Amino acid sequence: MKALAIFLIIAGFVLGALFTVLSVETVAWLPYLAALALGFVGIVMLKRSHHAGASDAHHVEGNLGTLETALDSICRNLDELVGRRDRVPPHEFRFEIDRHFREDLTAFADARESMQHAFGLQAYADIMSAFAAGERYINRVWTASADGYIDEVMAYLDKAQRQFAEAREAFAEQRG
Repeated sequence: MKALAIFLIIAGFVLGALFTVLSVETVAWLPYLAALALGFVGIVMLKRSHHAGASDAHHVEGNLGTLETALDSICRNLDELVGRRDRVPPHEFRFEIDRHFREDLTAFADARESMQHAFGLQAYADIMSAFAAGERYINRVWTASADGYIDEVMAYLDKAQRQFAEAREAFAEQRG
């Protein structure tokens, strides 16, 4: 279905372009509008197939497991990093973040859409608000580390820890 949808989009675009250049003086509007409609049908089909796959129960459940694992790993690694922050040189925090957080942050971001289907939009917004704030703080730690701002590194580590803990708590509450 996805391949057919993409084909219809491409065919609609190519045919629409063709019908606009067949005549120098005027556009063949009826064939052009038919080509445009063909492209829109393809877009609708593509959106529906994407939505059907994203809301599939097995897909959603698998992604919820990924989300839970990623959040747990982020919180565990952040707790460990905060616990040893006095022993890590400030300029090394960026390497610690790259080594311990990037995969989990990416995995969570890639699977986040499933929360909408499982928990509803409000719960999704609550979890993602805390997660996004934590991610911003982690990125700020990385930047402060690269720039050598020791006080900011320490302050934003604590803020990131609180935000990710809040996201994990909200997720666990929804997960039941």
